[in-house]
Amino acid sequence: MLSSQVQENLKEAEGCLRNALHWAAKNERPVVCTTISKVIQEIETLQSFDTLMDKLENRIQGDSGGFGTFFRE
Repeated sequence: MLSSQVQENLKEAEGCLRNALHWAAKNERPVVCTTISKVIQEIETLQSFDTLMDKLENRIQGDSGGFGTFFRE
């Protein structure tokens, strides 16, 4: 699990990037907007992936949990 400090800083960074994207959409070349959007997406993906890894690490052996039949042995 990401520490609360890391989560907080990622949310802050994401907010700053969204603000930058807002202004870039008005004044900058499309490549700038695309790059900022990719960084925002990477932050969101990191947070989602960390949550998924927590679920996998805490899975009870033999339990499919919320993953359906994906982990049936």
